[in-house]
Amino acid sequence: MPPDASKGKDPLVASATTTAAPTGGKAVPLDPSLPASKTLDQPGVGGTPNDPRRAILLMLLAMFLFGTMDALIKLLTADFPTMQVVFFRNAFAFLPISWLIWRMGGIRRAIVIHNWRSHIVRCTIGVIGQVLFFYSFANMPLADVVAIAFAAPLFITALSVFLLKEKVGMRRWIACSVGFVGVLVILQPGPGLLQSFVLLALLATLLYSLGVILVRRISRTENTVSIVFFFTASVTLVSGAFLPFQWVTPSWEAFGLLAALGIIGGLGQLSMTSAFKAAEPSLIVPFEYTTMFWAALYGWWIWGDIPGLNIWIGFVIVSASGIYIALREGDLGLRRGIAKRLYVRR
Repeated sequence: MPPDASKGKDPLVASATTTAAPTGGKAVPLDPSLPASKTLDQPGVGGTPNDPRRAILLMLLAMFLFGTMDALIKLLTADFPTMQVVFFRNAFAFLPISWLIWRMGGIRRAIVIHNWRSHIVRCTIGVIGQVLFFYSFANMPLADVVAIAFAAPLFITALSVFLLKEKVGMRRWIACSVGFVGVLVILQPGPGLLQSFVLLALLATLLYSLGVILVRRISRTENTVSIVFFFTASVTLVSGAFLPFQWVTPSWEAFGLLAALGIIGGLGQLSMTSAFKAAEPSLIVPFEYTTMFWAALYGWWIWGDIPGLNIWIGFVIVSASGIYIALREGDLGLRRGIAKRLYVRR
């Protein structure tokens, strides 16, 4: 999915403005407004080797894992309450998160909070967005939700002007406008639109985008592991509160799939993070859109869903706009293009 989910779309990321685990290279600040201690090893910036082939393979692996995760979400929500699936998605994500905390030197070094209010706002929006993505997967064809979720870079670019006071040039505004035309092609506005789950997916994408902007703000004072940990904990606690009222006892096979959901999501995030650390974002961002291939394949194979022509046409327009925006931001040296992808997957 989109870009989460929920796309929410609980990340295991090294955000563009926080400290990454040592890799042997020299880390340098990416944002001059941040303290020198908040750094990230990035190819072309620090001493991390630039390995395009490895980066591309890692990105393709990450997109396969995310596509598989999205398919599992849709498969499991057919037999289990949505909030129960959300709970397992996040509870088992603590396994790879624990590895990340260990890698960062233990919980005392990894989990440090400076701004509780920002975390609460960010987690509230993130929780709602992820839950809406799960409901969308439960009620819509897989590829349709993924295609809509790819509108996130367009929302992020537009929102950054108002919330981050960033300057967006005419070229990117044109790309956003063209991209939103693609969104309209996907949505096919009509009398029944307000009664459809399409708007639910669109709202989830908007909240996802807003969450990315908030992460960009929070990362000025908070480290990545803290952001990841408290978001995952928030979703786990909120969804867990529904379990006494909605619990459906899974078979051992179903329990394995529920556990795999969280683990696969965490591994996908780690793979994507490693990809962004191995090469420049402008090289690997286009491969993010291969998620649509897996969504269409799984949708056809498991449910017999074949995306309509409007979905494919809209997806091509939206993805082309998103790729152009990413490349343009790369030319301008904007690191927001990194941060907005190393965020919460569904």
